[in-house]
Amino acid sequence: MPMRWSVWIVLILACATLYAQEGQLQSDFRRESEHVKEDCGSFSFKSIASCGQELFTDHPLHIAAGSIAPQNGFGLGAAFVTHYTPNENWRLSWDVDAVGSFNGSYRAGAYMKIIHTPPQQIHVTTGPSTAPKKSDLTVHPYTVFNLSAQTISLNKLLFFGEGPNSTLAGQSVFGMTETILGGSVIKPVYEWAALSKLNLALLGEVNGRFVNIRGNSGESSPTIGQIYNEGTAPGFTTQPAFLQLGEGIRLEPNLFSNHLQLNYLGNFQQFFAPSNSAFSFRRWTIDLGHNFPLYQNSISNQPKDTNGPDECASAVGATSCPSVSRNRTGTVGVRLLISESAADTGSAVPFYFQPTLGGSDINGNPVLSSFQDYRFRAPNVLLLRESFEHSIWGPVGFSFAADEGKVALTRGDVDFGNLRHSFSTGLTLRAGGFPQVFLLFAWGGGEGHHTIASMNTSLLGGSARPSLY
Repeated sequence: MPMRWSVWIVLILACATLYAQEGQLQSDFRRESEHVKEDCGSFSFKSIASCGQELFTDHPLHIAAGSIAPQNGFGLGAAFVTHYTPNENWRLSWDVDAVGSFNGSYRAGAYMKIIHTPPQQIHVTTGPSTAPKKSDLTVHPYTVFNLSAQTISLNKLLFFGEGPNSTLAGQSVFGMTETILGGSVIKPVYEWAALSKLNLALLGEVNGRFVNIRGNSGESSPTIGQIYNEGTAPGFTTQPAFLQLGEGIRLEPNLFSNHLQLNYLGNFQQFFAPSNSAFSFRRWTIDLGHNFPLYQNSISNQPKDTNGPDECASAVGATSCPSVSRNRTGTVGVRLLISESAADTGSAVPFYFQPTLGGSDINGNPVLSSFQDYRFRAPNVLLLRESFEHSIWGPVGFSFAADEGKVALTRGDVDFGNLRHSFSTGLTLRAGGFPQVFLLFAWGGGEGHHTIASMNTSLLGGSARPSLY
């Protein structure tokens, strides 16, 4: 219960800071009111689409919607977004939201971004009259500091046991509340021309994580305590507070005239449990994403570091989300993810911090979609994903993906042998800044099929929320 108060403290501090900007907020609310009257004043198909985009994406206040987590339903609530620019070198933004679902689950959070925006100097030189060289002038990415406070309560999560050999007969149910207080920094490295072309950035994070695990006796499956204990579900009986640190490096170059977009991440995290070191551990993650746009006009849907989760601006300083595109867009993607954890002798990785494969994970990412949500869980995971998405009409697209992956109890078992597989196909919706929606039918893997309908928890182009593991 005390952790919930941390969110309200952040909200009060944010409101107190913004009080001096009351004139700016009044102006923002007035403009939003005018936009609503303009876009929602008639009942034509065009006006209905414009009205929906206005209600779900405009600022400072809009409807917040999205799938909270698999098995916990669709969340609906409100979001408040505002900005303040004290000078030409800094831009501050606040993002506050709260949503709840019909099964009693909820998420509330406050997110602040401090963006360093120094003017970029352009040097003009003169020389002999020769053919001009191709310009290398680009707008470099910004250094971004993030502060956040988030509490999420999930009433239905599934646990089948640890490791690759868990069975459907071992399905159990539990609930979890997690509060995350912390900050992070993204520091681009553009001072050297060779590195700037790699779009390289250094990452750092410091988080306090406070977890509470509870049983759930209101489902058809048994509650977790009826099947598992501390030996088979590490961390089930006690959940200490964690100090979680992280350091990483990210590369996002666009190669071959933007026909190849790379998204490479290397990350190292340390989870310290000061009150019970038996649950301290370390985690390494390598995530290698490759996107092949099929057309020059294909729109990048990558999250923008400078946006909060409830923002979809196309650039720093922009006041509106991008409009719905009706251009042909299509992308082929290939991704390799390897994550390994290590604990000292006598210590264990808590089951609630272990990654999962199957259906969608707790962050809402579809992985091995034909299996049940959270089907395979272990400290170590390997995933291969090949995907294809192409627009059909306007914001509606067609998607196909093939997944191969496995979880492992020991790092030595992380290899490319005996991979589980799954296939999925369906429709996607990417409409301006509206949260991405997908409806998928998945099959393969020997455990039947699975239908997934989900809406992203962030606006399209908005940054991701803190990972829950």
